[in-house]
Amino acid sequence: MDRLQGMRVFVRVAESGGFAGAARALSMSPAAVTRAVAALEAVIGARLFIRTTRSVKLTEAGGRYLEDCRRILAEIAEAEAAAAGSTATPTGVLTLTAPVQFGRLYVLPVVTDYLTRHPAVTVRALFLDRIVNLIEEGIDVGVRIGHLADSGLTATRVGSVRRVVCAAPSYLERHGVPETPRDLRDHAVIGASNPGTLPEWRFGPEGRTTVGVHARLVCNTVDAALAAALDGWGIARLLSYQVASAVAEGRLRILLTDDEEAPVPIHVVSPGGRRAPAKTRAFVDLAAARLRADPRVNPAA
Repeated sequence: MDRLQGMRVFVRVAESGGFAGAARALSMSPAAVTRAVAALEAVIGARLFIRTTRSVKLTEAGGRYLEDCRRILAEIAEAEAAAAGSTATPTGVLTLTAPVQFGRLYVLPVVTDYLTRHPAVTVRALFLDRIVNLIEEGIDVGVRIGHLADSGLTATRVGSVRRVVCAAPSYLERHGVPETPRDLRDHAVIGASNPGTLPEWRFGPEGRTTVGVHARLVCNTVDAALAAALDGWGIARLLSYQVASAVAEGRLRILLTDDEEAPVPIHVVSPGGRRAPAKTRAFVDLAAARLRADPRVNPAA
């Protein structure tokens, strides 16, 4: 069996979600695709897919093997290009993730520019308000807002944002302006499902001042919490980029600026570092340059 061809077939089945789709994409018969995957499973001694009459799903071993296959095939493609004396050209499918609103406002323009520059690449953009495990979920690039855990990923810092307390002028006219963080105990508080949401809000450069807050309204999306604040219902704590346009338009006021925590870093992260595929390196380089040049993301720009 041609091991590399088996890997290519396996990756296409995983990406297509089935044997028939992979067969069409590879111009092979379904039977040939099935034989190639079966031969690969026999060689490595593990099942790669769980097959039912309705679906084909990766096993746990298959999920791990898929990322190894993608990496190996990408490295082979780049090695062949280098041996031929050419610079590796970004090709294939690039999967990236970013927080929903940040992705829409700041990452999507980078993506469209990237696609224009690299016509041989297709992008899958997953905008999610949760921390995605890039390795386990097969993601090439992630944009992370917050302090990074020691994950083994290569991280490029591109800027920072602030956690800000804000309210609509109509709310402040009715209930007054909190002068200190402890005054928040006497106000209506809106909770939002972002990484900064805690039963206690922290203040001060090192976050040493804590104030217990009781949010009578807790929203599972930032957009909903922002809408409630704009409606004048209460005080919310969000990231500065999430409220920037409303603040600029005068629909929200930022409060307690002297008591803010230190800014929260923004990183572009990816597995593999400079050994990552050309498609990944090209996107990281472009995203870093574009985001660092944006004063809304990088105040030092």
